[in-house]
This record gives sequence, structure tokens and C-alpha cells, in this order.
Amino acid sequence: MKMAFLRSVDIQRADPYIQQAVDELSAKGVRSGLFYTHGQAGEADFPGERLPLDPGLGARELAERVADWGADAAVSISLPCENALRDAAAGQILRAAGIPTVVSPVEVTWGLVDKWDCKQLLTHAGLDVPKGFRADSDLLHGRGLTVPGYADAIRAAAAETGFPLLSKPVWDSTSMGIRPIPDEAGLESYLSAPPPVSAVVEEVVHGDLCSVDIVGAPGAYQVLPVCWTGVAAAQPVFTFADLRWCGPRPEADAAFEPVAKKLTDLFAGLGVEGSVNVDMIHTAGTYRILEVNPRIGGATTLSCAASGTNTFRTLAALALGQEPAGAPVRTGWAIEFLVPDGVPERARAELARGLELVTLHELVIDGFSHGDIVVFTLPEGEEPRTLETLAGMRRSTGFPSADVVEKIARLLAP
Repeated sequence: MKMAFLRSVDIQRADPYIQQAVDELSAKGVRSGLFYTHGQAGEADFPGERLPLDPGLGARELAERVADWGADAAVSISLPCENALRDAAAGQILRAAGIPTVVSPVEVTWGLVDKWDCKQLLTHAGLDVPKGFRADSDLLHGRGLTVPGYADAIRAAAAETGFPLLSKPVWDSTSMGIRPIPDEAGLESYLSAPPPVSAVVEEVVHGDLCSVDIVGAPGAYQVLPVCWTGVAAAQPVFTFADLRWCGPRPEADAAFEPVAKKLTDLFAGLGVEGSVNVDMIHTAGTYRILEVNPRIGGATTLSCAASGTNTFRTLAALALGQEPAGAPVRTGWAIEFLVPDGVPERARAELARGLELVTLHELVIDGFSHGDIVVFTLPEGEEPRTLETLAGMRRSTGFPSADVVEKIARLLAP
């Protein structure tokens, strides 16, 4: 049997779980192939066949390449969202050819990727979302139909929603293209030079940024632990700028249970299949849903590390017609931090020796390196020892930075 994995970015963000899943498939006699359109992939990245493709490859061409390879099943592990849509279209073609493909249907993917359409779906499902409105770029730029009162309608909607506001492209992700609109003067500046694409303009909600991965198919979803990724504010922040972690937070975990139920009910009704990443803000004991990404999430490694699960194993099982095995349970702490200048060579061995290191790899987004990402775990009760280890490592190597050590200390020993 042959299983194709569809990918659109460097495979390192899937370390070490994709490698484990492929090795397990190999042990069962399943040959795996990585069809990737961006980045590089060696044997250490993907211990199976690796088939690089043109970055501009369309969905039909992708499906043809997968079918020509002789795939018996396929799994989408692409990101960001525009590539998830490509895979969804390829999946429709592959399914018609008799090749089961783990990815949501095109119309479902389309509806979730579009932030405004997604907001309506969430609202109808009884979930909390930030107040906001849609700003149509064609009407703001005077393209096509002329609507003289459109700018005034935007002004009225902004006044009703309340400042400050954030403008987010309807069809972008990973925090790209976000513009702050602090007040009426900021709105006038926005209207005089509107974004080139349509946007969702929302109220600013202050609180803790968090995300959750939900993996499976209707009737069989796994809800992974909530991961905490930073602080929401009026100014957009790079997704990986702050400490990201998954760990004990009993009150917030309890408050999330009814939210998880509404999300899985919504996904089951839509027919969501594969991995879905939900971005949220936790504020005043409640969760406000920001967006739903119908794809692998940016915190997938973190949530897997904290729960002892493997999303890629689950996706492969779905492709084989099997249901996900059990409900994930958080087993300890998982902590992730970015090292913009890269981890010094002198610190790498000590890092692996002193901590339960999950992964250490370069973070590359759109071909640009942001440094190294470090993810490590620890069981509850090991907080003092871990902090001692980090302090000793910093004394001997100068790594991690004082800022990172301080943030981890505030987290583990508040």
C-alpha cells in the first residue's frame, strides 16, 4: 500500500511526529510519499519517498502526480490556508478517482478559510466571536460597481463596533496583513489607503491568545489540549514572538469544555475531515473565537508534545479507514520559544542533555528564516528542577536569553 502526504512548507514544523508516523506506517508495510511544493526535505525530514513539486502547481496537477505515483490513500498536511484549499480541491479529484483523501471538502474549506463566512458559521453555532464587519476592497477602491455611500457605511459600522479596531484580510493567515485602526483618525487613514483585498474589521479584544487542534472526522474527533500562544492587544504581534506553552490551567480548561462541544458539533454538521486549528482569545473566563483554519496548526507539535499524541498518526489512521484512538489527555508541560539569532552550537548538546527536548529546528516562513524554534516537555512536579537546569545552562553558555528564562520562570513558578 502507498500513502501520499501533501505538503506546502518545510517539513520541520512537523518534527518529530511526522517521522514517527511514517516509520510506523513502514513497519506495517505502507510506503509513504511526501509531495511538497516548498522548502527542502531530506531523509531525516521524511523517511520515505520525497517528491518535490513546482510551487505554482495547481490542484489538478497535484492530484495527477499523486495518482500517477500509485497512491492508495492521501493526507493533507499543508499550510497556510490557501494551500489547504488547494489540497481540498485535489482531494475532490482524488476521491472521484477512488483514492481516499483526508481533507475537508472544498465547500467546507472555503467557508472556514473566508474569515467573514467563518464568523457567521461560528455565530450560528452559538459561539462567541468579536464584533465586526466586512470591508469590501472592490467597493472601497471603486472597482466595478460604484457605491458612493460605502465609505460612510464603513464609518457607521466602525462607530457601532467601537474603537480600537483591527483589520484582517479575509483570505490570509499567520497574522499577515493585519492593520490597527486605533480611532476615527486611523479609520480615515485606512479609508484613504484601503487594503488591496477585502478584510474583516473587528473590535480589539484583550486577553490571552490560545489555540486548539481538533483532528478526525464526523462522529470521531479528538480535541487536543489548548495551547497558549501570547497576549492579544491592539497592535498585531508575530505569531511566534512570545512564549508558547501547554500546561495546567484548570479553570480555563473547564471553561473550554462546552466550547469544544459546540465546535465538534459544528464540524460534524459541516463534514470537516482531517486537522482543524482554532484560534481564540480567553478573556474574563470565556473564549472568543477568532478564526478556524481547516488545516494543520502552528502549535500542532506543542499540543502533541503535551498530550503524548501524534496528529500525523491519527491522520494516517483516518486514511486507512480507522477511527482516532481515544481522547487526548494533557500529560504535563510543553513549552516552545523562538531564538531569533539561532541556538548557539555550544548550547545545543547541553540543551538536549538537560531537558526533554522534543524538537529544535529552523523556523522558515515564506522563504525567510526567523531563527530556531525550541520545544521541550516536563512532567508536573519537575518545575523546580527544570528552572535550575535552565539557570545553569544560561550561566555556562549564555543561553537561553534572560528574557526567555524569566518568562519560563513566571510560568512554572508564578
